[in-house]
Amino acid sequence: MKSVLKKLGIYEVNPGACYGPDGWIEDPDGRKLISYNPATGEALGAVIQATPAAYKAVMRRASETFRTWRITPAPKRGEVVRALGDILRDYKEPLGDLVTLEMGKIQAEGHGEVQEMIDICDFAVGLSRQLYGLTIPSERPGHRMFEQWHPLGIVGLITSFNFPVAVWSWNSAIAAVCGDPVVWKPSSSTPLAALAVTGLANQVLSDFGLEGIFNLAIGSGRDIGEALLDDERIPLVSFTGSTFVGRHVSETVARRFGRSILELGGNNGIFVAEDADLDMATRAILFGAVGTAGQRCTSTRRIIVEKPVSRELSDRLVRAYEQVRIGNPIEEGTLMGPLVDGSAVEDMMNAVAKAQEQGGELLYGGHPLPELGPNYVEPTILRMPAQTAIVKEETFAPILYLLEVENLEEAIEMHNDVPQGLSSAVFTTNMRTMETFLSAAGSDCGIANVNIGTSGAEIGGAFGGEKETGGGGESGSDSWKAYMRRQTNTVNYSKELPLAQGIRFE
Repeated sequence: MKSVLKKLGIYEVNPGACYGPDGWIEDPDGRKLISYNPATGEALGAVIQATPAAYKAVMRRASETFRTWRITPAPKRGEVVRALGDILRDYKEPLGDLVTLEMGKIQAEGHGEVQEMIDICDFAVGLSRQLYGLTIPSERPGHRMFEQWHPLGIVGLITSFNFPVAVWSWNSAIAAVCGDPVVWKPSSSTPLAALAVTGLANQVLSDFGLEGIFNLAIGSGRDIGEALLDDERIPLVSFTGSTFVGRHVSETVARRFGRSILELGGNNGIFVAEDADLDMATRAILFGAVGTAGQRCTSTRRIIVEKPVSRELSDRLVRAYEQVRIGNPIEEGTLMGPLVDGSAVEDMMNAVAKAQEQGGELLYGGHPLPELGPNYVEPTILRMPAQTAIVKEETFAPILYLLEVENLEEAIEMHNDVPQGLSSAVFTTNMRTMETFLSAAGSDCGIANVNIGTSGAEIGGAFGGEKETGGGGESGSDSWKAYMRRQTNTVNYSKELPLAQGIRFE
């Protein structure tokens, strides 16, 4: 652990949890926050949490920075993000290892998360030369009408433990090229990763003679989170977390007429048709359900399978689950690490018990593994008689529910009959099945895939879902528009003053 921190420049440093006008703020009134390794339970390090006074200092600097950053040409802003991507390339290995140590995902996924940061930086660099508007025909002669996009303001960012650095980059790289500073409140479970990322980002800013673009405020939801939600200087809040908290975020920000991007719950289903390639389906389901120990918002939680292939698919899945190596995520060959903490283990065991009470048949797993460490569990498969109450809930753990259906129509109805609407997939070799699933009468999710799983989204597409998932959009496509404000312009280059709609006022 010490070698990883040393490579990242935070070894034997106990900085404050805010990066302010004079560097790291050392707030004597701040409370200590200890970060623990979920695989072993050992303390990794500590930071001093931000107080309201420290938060005010950070916001003051971000506000001052916005005045100059918004008028910096967007391609010049892109050069800063290009350098950010370069330094992430240099530190990919130690930063990925830190993600593994602090969050618990396996090393390949930790490194992959940093690669995702690099990819979004590359995307944002190209975007910095494409923040385009439209030219619109005017009904009045001698007039030109067009629209342009301007920087919006400070972006408030609240992230979750399961992707402690990637979601920061989705928002920060795009916001930066759009001309917006970011104030980041990371999860209290992963403060060291946030410190490392902020340190690297501010090395880049220092090289350009800049400051105040990438700001950090580690603290409790009560102290820092609520201050951020209520702050009228923050026109946009991007929040990743539970639907319960997301509803509060949405209501609080909307009350002051702010905007929000919400990435909330997912209860992601895969429909496996009778004609599916079961080899492909089994591999995709395994990664989707077991990867990150089921702690992705896009984790596969429901398999809706046509009856003729249900038994064969369940047998294949049980054999695959038997081969999953569970252990310390930093060790090579491990496929599944621990859950984030003891409460997550308790939630999973409660869900397994409820599923059995509601008629579920336990096919595999369902038990904690205390001999491996405090937060280890068996990945679990349950065959359910119907989509019961527990199946409609999102449990952030490696639980997979198997449900049988007669046909495509029944599958789509069952698939959509949950409150969440993030990611979905179908496995089929039939074009009609595929197109029906992707049609307006098919999956009601923000993401719908064919012959690939529910997790592993690429940064080039917009990421987000519908219903209780929040309806937001981050990362690729035209998600950048959320970080800017649209302005419609009309220029009269004639010598007359005609009014719209032919109105005469003489």
